[in-house]
Amino acid sequence: MSNCYVLGNRVDALTLAGAVSRVAGFIAAGTPHHVVTLNAEIAYRACREPGLQAVINRAHLVTADGAGILWAARKLGTPLPERVTGIDLIQALAAEGARRGWRFFLYGAAPGVAGEAAARLQREHPGLTVAGTCHGYLTPGEIPSLVEAIKAARPHILLVGLGAPRQEYWIAAHLEELGVPVAMGVGGSFDVLAGRVQRAPAWVQRLNLEWLYRVLREPARVKRTLALPKFMLAVLRQARERG
Repeated sequence: MSNCYVLGNRVDALTLAGAVSRVAGFIAAGTPHHVVTLNAEIAYRACREPGLQAVINRAHLVTADGAGILWAARKLGTPLPERVTGIDLIQALAAEGARRGWRFFLYGAAPGVAGEAAARLQREHPGLTVAGTCHGYLTPGEIPSLVEAIKAARPHILLVGLGAPRQEYWIAAHLEELGVPVAMGVGGSFDVLAGRVQRAPAWVQRLNLEWLYRVLREPARVKRTLALPKFMLAVLRQARERG
């Protein structure tokens, strides 16, 4: 399947299994790679923020994290095989990593959350190696020490949970210096893994209403969802221009 471009943002046409296979290839290569999990909100922001769109389109893998991206791809005539969310990809990589001996480093979220998320991943995937964790509330002056700590830990996969697009910019700025084979932005996944935020039930996910479930549980997210109708209108305009 060919890739598609949603509002100018590249999205790779891969299943979850295909994404894991691609990441395994990155690790085998040993050179730095950036993985982006793209949702509608960030896609819409990126179409108006050239620097962010450049970061996304330079990434080595961009997955469809959200029903909005799948909907847009269909409207544009380039359907994608399935949704590949950040948290699902983390779980799949942890399972594969436990078998292959991959080392993980978790950076982001509030103090204590990354450690709790790492502990849960290790319980669920016996044998998984977590080389280190760090919260996401560092001052700019503390970042060089973090970079050195990550380099010393030599992880195969660095998970960065700073929220989008901050995490995408951070990875792009430090990827070559870190030398990590795979660095992936994971948004609020650490909070879910740690049990501090509950993910929508499976039936809600199947109905593509996970965004509504999150808004109902976290009303402060309402402002963020205002980007969704703007995203849809922009996609429909792009589809008409193509038609």
